[in-house]
Amino acid sequence: MTTQPDTSRQPDMSRQPDAHPSAEPAPVRRPPTGQGDTPQREPSAPGALPGPGEPRRPFLHRVRRGRPEDPRWVRPAFAGLLVATALLYLYGLSASGYANSFYSAAVQAGSQSWKAFFFGSLDSANAITVDKPPASLWPMALSVRIFGLSSWAILVPEVVMGVATVGVLYAALRRRFSPAAGLIAGAVCALTPVAALMFRFNNPDAMLALLMTVTVYCVIRALEDGRTKWLVWAGVAVGFAFLAKTLQAFLILPPLAVLYAVCAPVSVRKRFAQIGLSAGALLVAGGWWVAIVELWPASSRPYIGGSQNNSFLELTFGYNGLGRINGDETGSVGGGGGGGGTGMWGETGWNRMFNSEIGGQISWLLPAALILLVAGLVLTRKAGRTDLTRGSFLAWGGSLLMTMAVFSYMAGIFHQYYTVALAPYIAAVVGMGATVLWEERGKVWASLTLAGAVTASAAWGYVLLNRTPDYLPWLKWLVLAGGLTGALGLVFVTRLGRHLALVAAGLGFVAALAGPTAYTLSSVNTGHSGSIVTAGPSGASTMGGRGGPGGGMRGGFPGGGRNQPNGNGTQQNGQQNGQQGGGTGGPPTGGTGGFPGGNQQGNGNTQGKGGTQGQNRQGGMPGGGTGDGRMGAGGAGGLLNGANVGSAARTLLSKNADDYTWAAAAIGSQNSASYQLATGKPVMAIGGFNGTDPSPTLAQFKKYVADGRIHYFISGGGMGGGMGGGSASGTASASSRISSWVTANFKKVTVGSATFYDLTRPTS
Repeated sequence: MTTQPDTSRQPDMSRQPDAHPSAEPAPVRRPPTGQGDTPQREPSAPGALPGPGEPRRPFLHRVRRGRPEDPRWVRPAFAGLLVATALLYLYGLSASGYANSFYSAAVQAGSQSWKAFFFGSLDSANAITVDKPPASLWPMALSVRIFGLSSWAILVPEVVMGVATVGVLYAALRRRFSPAAGLIAGAVCALTPVAALMFRFNNPDAMLALLMTVTVYCVIRALEDGRTKWLVWAGVAVGFAFLAKTLQAFLILPPLAVLYAVCAPVSVRKRFAQIGLSAGALLVAGGWWVAIVELWPASSRPYIGGSQNNSFLELTFGYNGLGRINGDETGSVGGGGGGGGTGMWGETGWNRMFNSEIGGQISWLLPAALILLVAGLVLTRKAGRTDLTRGSFLAWGGSLLMTMAVFSYMAGIFHQYYTVALAPYIAAVVGMGATVLWEERGKVWASLTLAGAVTASAAWGYVLLNRTPDYLPWLKWLVLAGGLTGALGLVFVTRLGRHLALVAAGLGFVAALAGPTAYTLSSVNTGHSGSIVTAGPSGASTMGGRGGPGGGMRGGFPGGGRNQPNGNGTQQNGQQNGQQGGGTGGPPTGGTGGFPGGNQQGNGNTQGKGGTQGQNRQGGMPGGGTGDGRMGAGGAGGLLNGANVGSAARTLLSKNADDYTWAAAAIGSQNSASYQLATGKPVMAIGGFNGTDPSPTLAQFKKYVADGRIHYFISGGGMGGGMGGGSASGTASASSRISSWVTANFKKVTVGSATFYDLTRPTS
């Protein structure tokens, strides 16, 4: 392929990837692009299979040594990055206990029943599923089947996904750019606070982030020479990502599809045929499970949690789909505000990723990434249509901008931890942009742009650190001073020797990563549990607007989500202040009332791994516990955190439990999950996560009781009051009617401070 006439504007980049390992290294420059639609391979470029008659190096040698043209430090540095990421994410992993007990209960159920495994049921008796498809649960459930139920068995698969994401990022950037680009991207991703949080937590977001990274990698591989198989693999990755978190997996499809349709090095006809094949692979990879569920008789499968009509398609396009965009989510705890408005889930608008709710989770290097993205596109503006350097910037940058735009304006349920999806894209753009500009540093505009990116990172890091003034107050000044000094050195980089130039670049990089690294270390030093978790130290994320009872909140609305060990920064005997009963680990709530109704008291105290110790508080927030499993009389007891289950309650529910299909039934999935994890026996979650799903109906529940299939009813839990609240239309929900019927007709059993109803002992 011929080069562009204006080669002075082209960055010095990687070698052509598909070539001969025994050949002499090609010149270190970006692969030439230009006048044709089909790229020409250089036969002497390193990276492809050996030619005829040339020996292929042994596999273990290739794994140990890497590419023959790589310096000897490259493979050890890559291995060190993976090992360091694994050790960082494994450190203190068990402090989070069962993390999100909602998903842990489903993992436990899947380890006991293959039917529950397939459907993603919350209990092994298959009453109701989680409100997501089950793919993210499968690795954890298999781990628990092999190693038994424990915090490590549940969370280590998430750590593996985090390490794999770093590895895929390195592979993508090293292949097209340089080892340094891959190492920078991997380090940035690993040290992003929300990534360190979610790759140690059991929500679906870890699998989603990994599969989205794989998707972009496969698309870029397809752009190299138009091979169909890579685009098909991209469709497969998106399909499985759909089975992890439904429509969020589709956010990056528009920019990637347009990119391939325009820039692929094959004919137009073949491009669209390949996109069609990729779409078919997506439908097969993501649709097989959906088809089985929709065709399976509803009477012999669990109810689809989160839906109002027992339909996964309704769940996909409603509660988990368009409802997240426009805020119209039937069965949800409420929507948000659009167009810069403020709602229950925080302010929306162009600056959402930078505000006090989200900024400390993800935005540390976001300003630099945006600067470097523009610089990369400017640098390749005269490249040919099939230029892979520009294609890489468009693939990663398009995914970043598309996902960020949707997150910024979605009015429905939005949690801070969703932003982990942005971490690989930001990391890739930073890695690509930094190395490209470094190679072009002899040009004034390139060195100034690189200095500007470092300055933006240092200044924004100072702002974010200043939002938590009591946390390492000296660090913000070091970040600012170090970043500005490094930026100044980059401005005059052409006048410095190579060693001083590297020192300036290194100083800028360290300053940019110092803030997120500190937040990451704070996150791995603290256990996290509940439905809403945030990274960083106390105060790093505060939820504003009407959704925040009593003003701004630690850990976001509504439910905190981090355990402050023992309330004074030290962990003792597994006791931690957490969100179960309020306390310092949960959200500060002022007064009474709050969300979603009434007063509640909590003095929950659980001792053991991942346990949480609450302090008394007043104020209607979900999660108040009374020490032995009883949720507060008002509020959404257990909506975002389960009950604390005492030994007496556990003994009561476990006795003769095998004689029943369900040892107990409780309103709300978090409430039921706590008892199920404590006893190891199936506990029915009436009404699903919020207690508002119409399953079971009162008639169905009465039949279960008449058939002797449920032993106890656990008092409390659910949304909008201890008895399950009302439906979206204002009428009494199924869970509320069940509660009223039970309390009127069955004998109350009090164990410590917990209240149960024995469904085998009617009052009359």
